[in-house]
Amino acid sequence: MTKTTGAASRLAEALAVVLGTQEIPLRLRAWDGSEAGPADAPKIEFRSRRALRRILWSPGQLGLSRAYVAGEIDAPGDIFAAFAALSSAGKFAEPGPFRPLTARELRTLLTTAVRLGALGPNPAPPPEEARVARHGRRHSKGRDAAAISHHYDVGNDFYAIVLGPSMVYSCAVWEDENTGLEAAQEAKLDLVCRKLGLKPGMRVLDVGCGWGSFALHAAQNYGVDVVGVTLSTEQAAVARKRAADAGLTDRVEIRVQDYRDVDDGPFDAISSIGMSEHVGREQINRYVSQLHGLLRPGGRLLNHAISWNAGPTAPDPDSFIPRYVFPDGEMLSLAEMVGALESGGLEVLDVEALRRHYALTLRAWVRNLEDHWDEAAAASGGGRARVWRLYMAASALGFETGLTGVNQVLVQRPGGSEPPLRRTAWF
Repeated sequence: MTKTTGAASRLAEALAVVLGTQEIPLRLRAWDGSEAGPADAPKIEFRSRRALRRILWSPGQLGLSRAYVAGEIDAPGDIFAAFAALSSAGKFAEPGPFRPLTARELRTLLTTAVRLGALGPNPAPPPEEARVARHGRRHSKGRDAAAISHHYDVGNDFYAIVLGPSMVYSCAVWEDENTGLEAAQEAKLDLVCRKLGLKPGMRVLDVGCGWGSFALHAAQNYGVDVVGVTLSTEQAAVARKRAADAGLTDRVEIRVQDYRDVDDGPFDAISSIGMSEHVGREQINRYVSQLHGLLRPGGRLLNHAISWNAGPTAPDPDSFIPRYVFPDGEMLSLAEMVGALESGGLEVLDVEALRRHYALTLRAWVRNLEDHWDEAAAASGGGRARVWRLYMAASALGFETGLTGVNQVLVQRPGGSEPPLRRTAWF
């Protein structure tokens, strides 16, 4: 390990203790300008002693995440390289929850904090941490609404910067790496329409409609009438304006409504794109039953959802994403999702895995964020922008390594017309 004198060498030793490694896989720069670690490794900056104090109180992912969100730690270069190096080292590379420090490791960390003048009370979490949204009964309508508001009501201008003109906040479908984000998102929306077999005059329900992109695409290009539901008031306002600007208010209705309260079926088709991750394992059977009841016999449902591919799927409530990004979010495995849909009386017609596509999508979003950093920070606050940078970069690596996946599962309610014989009907 290449070292210089100063705080950095002691910080490197402390970080090695937290990681459970002999040496750190990073080039570390401390608040006093000193550096330590391999010269050619990805760079991390500790800008304040407070970052070490956070790690002392919460050694592991949560302490490091809080310090990054607060601006006390930064990854000024390639955040993908820095996060990959960190997540593949020691305890971070081990499956399951982060392994706590031993008494000896904790003493070593404490000694380092004393020598660097970092002792003190536990700093308050950054204001971006979701605390209010974690109160009440899990997946009650009120708590779900608070969780959705925490994630989506952070400013439409911010999302416009990150997502681009398409305003689609889910995995795009790429012909190749050079396709471009907008074209890839349009391809995804059209693929969903074709899988659902949309035809003029059909009535379609879009569950978790976001800013209305699918609803607008389906109404404009396939002549269908769409009801879109979301729990985000900010999303609904933009979706309604977009429908009005496109002259589609007679074809697109946007509601602020819980999917459990939709009672005006039947619908000829239902799209659920990036929404069922908010439902939770304990509610998934109710979710399937509700959508089954809203579908006309022979009608199709497309469920597009992230899956957890790495064994047990119980979320760690103290990890970064539940606290900062998706309160109460819960990824099911593909087997669990297909099982729930089949148990709910729906016939599986097709399953398509899009794991690599989401990695490309997330990298494009990170580029948008970094290329317009000052605007994004002004729109949502610097802490929120740092949350999204960390979350999207970490998620991209999760898809690239196969830790997570994303799948479109197409199902049909029995009765009505038979599905086509081959996938060529929608491909």
